[in-house]
Amino acid sequence: MDAYVGSVSSRSTLMKGLLVSRDGGLVRLRLDRPEALNALDVDLAQALLAACRDLADDASVRAVLLSGSGRAFAAGGDLAQMRAAPVAAADSLITPMHQALRLLGSIDAPVLVALHGAVAGAGLSLAAAADLAIAAEGTKFNLAYINIATSCDLGASWSLPRLVGLRRALEIALLGESFDARKALEIGLVNRVVAADALEAEAEALAQRLARGPTLAYGHMRRLMRASFERSFTEQLDAERDAFLASAATADFGEGLAAFFDRRPASFQGR
Repeated sequence: MDAYVGSVSSRSTLMKGLLVSRDGGLVRLRLDRPEALNALDVDLAQALLAACRDLADDASVRAVLLSGSGRAFAAGGDLAQMRAAPVAAADSLITPMHQALRLLGSIDAPVLVALHGAVAGAGLSLAAAADLAIAAEGTKFNLAYINIATSCDLGASWSLPRLVGLRRALEIALLGESFDARKALEIGLVNRVVAADALEAEAEALAQRLARGPTLAYGHMRRLMRASFERSFTEQLDAERDAFLASAATADFGEGLAAFFDRRPASFQGR
């Protein structure tokens, strides 16, 4: 595995709380505040924003794997930072996190999240923003914001109704109750649940599979899906036509056709 190089390395002072590595087209972002169960603080938010800026500027990135170090994915925002100056501290955390999520949403590369331990508050919001989610048995979920008398952030009010439906999203948000990985799978919050000791290997295999896929087609597909709730059916048909024709002009489409007729696996190059 190669260390992630480029502008991230020149921003090492901004990378506190985040481990970034790269293997070919796969970039791994690992939240790395294990002593705080990876609670999101300002340094981590700024580090994630710096990494996402680099991803957005690098067309060779073909998949992103987001995970957490230690005993949890992320236990929410760092409430200790907000205690002294709640509004200012919250804004200094939310603003860079929202910028980072906008950037992740703009790239062609799909984003996979691997979940374990606690996935709470902002951690659950962050997980819900990914394209695909795989969770370890025993993972505990709780949106948790209502338990400290605040609304949500990091796109949870957008992502959750789309993933689990409005009524279920409101239940998760308003009751602030914990639920396990099997429940998360049942309601559509995660795609797969695996044994805890298999999470890393399963997530890596799926991420590598995505990194070998047709990246530009992935980008069209994820944008079509995410925009479909705001468009009429006629508008969506027009958008699908445009995306298909753009995909048909790529080398990957030519390779996909050749592989189909040759009855062999396709070898996509992400262009």
